Amino acid sequence: MHTRTLGQGLQVSAIGLGAMGMSQGYGPNPGNRDQMIAVLRSAVEEGVTFFDTAEVYGPYVNEELVGEALEPIRDQVVIATKFGWDIKDGKSVGLDSRPEQIRRVAEASLKRLRTEVIDLFYQHRVDPQIPIEDVAGTVGELIAQGKVRHFGLSEASAATIRTAHAVQPVTAVQSEYSLWTRDPEAEVLPTLAELGIGFVPFSPLGKGFLTGTVDSSTSFAEGDIRSRVPRFEAENLAANLKLVDHVKALAAAKGATPGQIALAWLLAQQSWIAPIPGTRRIERIRENAASTQVALSADERADLDALVRRIGVSGDRYNAEHMAYVGR
Repeated sequence: MHTRTLGQGLQVSAIGLGAMGMSQGYGPNPGNRDQMIAVLRSAVEEGVTFFDTAEVYGPYVNEELVGEALEPIRDQVVIATKFGWDIKDGKSVGLDSRPEQIRRVAEASLKRLRTEVIDLFYQHRVDPQIPIEDVAGTVGELIAQGKVRHFGLSEASAATIRTAHAVQPVTAVQSEYSLWTRDPEAEVLPTLAELGIGFVPFSPLGKGFLTGTVDSSTSFAEGDIRSRVPRFEAENLAANLKLVDHVKALAAAKGATPGQIALAWLLAQQSWIAPIPGTRRIERIRENAASTQVALSADERADLDALVRRIGVSGDRYNAEHMAYVGR
């Protein structure tokens, strides 16, 4: 596993690990807590050094899981977590990025993560009620106090990124980006290139779609977020399978898996991009890590670049409620 450098000189493994699915989001967890801790520690053995969590995952329990798993090897890893939600009675009821809330979340996250410093602290979603200058300034104070090392934004617009960066340098922006979610290409990625900010794609495998393991007969368990995502509705899914069939054909020709092709395409976009696919299985971590060894020719990259334009994507990547939170 080679490393990549995000903004402000932060070095991370080229492929990270999104831990959310170990606690929520994809139906019943197939393993117990001890098994998930073993998976997280095994990821480090496979060269993964970049781990992503958030207070809202669970809520809280995912940070606790990551903290316990990585405590013995804390000096070997980079841990990212997030603030910005108003959590009441175990549920997110809206946004809250008031400075006092940011400070509260930082203190609580430090305890749950069993660490003295948060490596990368993202605003999870832009709160239109709080000036981004105040958010950036508050995180800057936490950095000055030694409680946080780096500031990040998630699903922010190019204009917001510029404004925040002028107050406190932004190390990384996290947004959904994959072969079937190309939204960041128009404005966000050029802005990051200009400002020297790293990019961290989440759902780089399309919530499992780009692995080739989802088809028209797939049903999603209760609690699986894909049951509420328009792209996975039966009519849209049938149309979208044409895209993944193309990826599968290329993967077969190259002796790779569809997921490895999807990750290799992302890695080839820019040297400052570090995807964070999520999984609960060590064999998937090994597969994802091996995507760094998959070389795409210029023609193959151009072909994949044009997939969405040629084939199209049916359905939004979130429902209407959650789409309202992105691109602010």
